[in-house]
Amino acid sequence: MASIYFLQRGANALGITAQRLCRSVLFTQSREKKRWMRAYISLMERKKRIEGPPPPTPRSQQPNWDYQAEIQAFSSRLQEDFALEVLKTALVNPCYVKSEEDRRHLLEVDKEAAALSLNDNTQLRMQGLDFALGFLTDWCQGSFPNLPKQGVAAVVTHLSSHTVVCHVARNLAVEELTLSAQYPVPDSVLHDTFFAVVGALCESSGPQKAGIFLRDFLITQLIGKDLFELWRVTNPMGLLVEEMTQRKLPLPEPRITRSAGTSTMLPLHFVGLYSDKKLIGEGPGDTVLAAEEEAARVALRKLYGYTENRRPWDFSTPSEQPPAAAAIHSSHGP
Repeated sequence: MASIYFLQRGANALGITAQRLCRSVLFTQSREKKRWMRAYISLMERKKRIEGPPPPTPRSQQPNWDYQAEIQAFSSRLQEDFALEVLKTALVNPCYVKSEEDRRHLLEVDKEAAALSLNDNTQLRMQGLDFALGFLTDWCQGSFPNLPKQGVAAVVTHLSSHTVVCHVARNLAVEELTLSAQYPVPDSVLHDTFFAVVGALCESSGPQKAGIFLRDFLITQLIGKDLFELWRVTNPMGLLVEEMTQRKLPLPEPRITRSAGTSTMLPLHFVGLYSDKKLIGEGPGDTVLAAEEEAARVALRKLYGYTENRRPWDFSTPSEQPPAAAAIHSSHGP
């Protein structure tokens, strides 16, 4: 009994000592996020939904920006020998000059001091656009000699369109260097700036370098493009008859070669076009008329040399004298 009593006394004393020791130790709870963080994040998310995302900031208004270094890096990145002053002029748009002058007038600056000593890229843009249209037209006529003028004009119009030119310009970082009144730079301003850069290259390094530049960055946009995606032909059968009449070839005769599911909701017909008992084109369609039009497009691709299995363009060895060397001051239009 005595031993049990002493054991209980010892256990109680040990428990009291442990409680006193725990009370003297300060326990702190660490959390990854503060309690106020959840409410703050929720408020910021709600504000973003109401006001929308913040407007994009130009790279020139962000830290670590050196315009002179960026201009030199642009020339080195493209491996082109630009005259830096000419390239700077090509990147100055008339809208930027006008906006800066208006801003200075609002600050009540004198007229003489408000006038900027900057030349815009109007002249370089016209020079570059004329050269580009002439070069693209000559290249298309040389690569596809059988293609009519309407097809050549359609290809040149596609290559010089805002969609293609702005896509190339943005991937070359021309947008970040463009001096414009608005940001993001509008497509029309970026389109003009790109051709001003072409004009600057033509003036700095000559028409041969400018032609190689257009070949590498614009003409390559035709890869994977079908002719009739660029050239909308509403009556391909009529155009085929006209082309074969001009070439004094026997007129095409359509014949149904295969068909399947004619009595179902998804019929399929294959129509072949024969000229002098030779198959010149075959195409599918859900109706006989659609298949005939597709067959006519296949035959036209063969006549023009714009087939899918044509020989790829050889861009590895540029010619010594480009076809548009004398087109720098020409005014060819699509």
